[in-house]
Amino acid sequence: MAEPSSSSLNRDEIQKLIPHRPPFLWLDEVTDLQEKSLRARTDIDPQLDLFQGHYPAFPVLPGVLQCEAAFQAGAVLIARRFPPQTGQVPVVTRLNQVQFRRMVRPGETMDIEVELTEQLANAYFLKARISVAGQLAVRLEFACTLANPEQE
Repeated sequence: MAEPSSSSLNRDEIQKLIPHRPPFLWLDEVTDLQEKSLRARTDIDPQLDLFQGHYPAFPVLPGVLQCEAAFQAGAVLIARRFPPQTGQVPVVTRLNQVQFRRMVRPGETMDIEVELTEQLANAYFLKARISVAGQLAVRLEFACTLANPEQE
């Protein structure tokens, strides 16, 4: 098992750990990485195409994309602790206790905190919270596993 120390990662380093790429990479940087937790952030670009339809007169980042940012942060944490075998990708298998508390708008910065609460074989259980300007936007629990894309 790799033992990560407190550190930060830029976008290029993040992309070495997880398969996500723009336009579906929702992490700009990891600001702190501990053995069982991670803090990351992402700036919400007002020019994202999705704001043309969600909603044109009142643009809001969809909650599912907020959750995706947390999933990606969890994937980075897992990849640093337990480097996957070549070709394996993280796949979310469960989503629980999702609570949306605040809308996320264009131009804001999401601060993402993820904690690994348990590991059973190749199943990872995590808790996450996302805040904007110190206000809770969403909290959730989720599980994921490493999958081999070659398997059906």
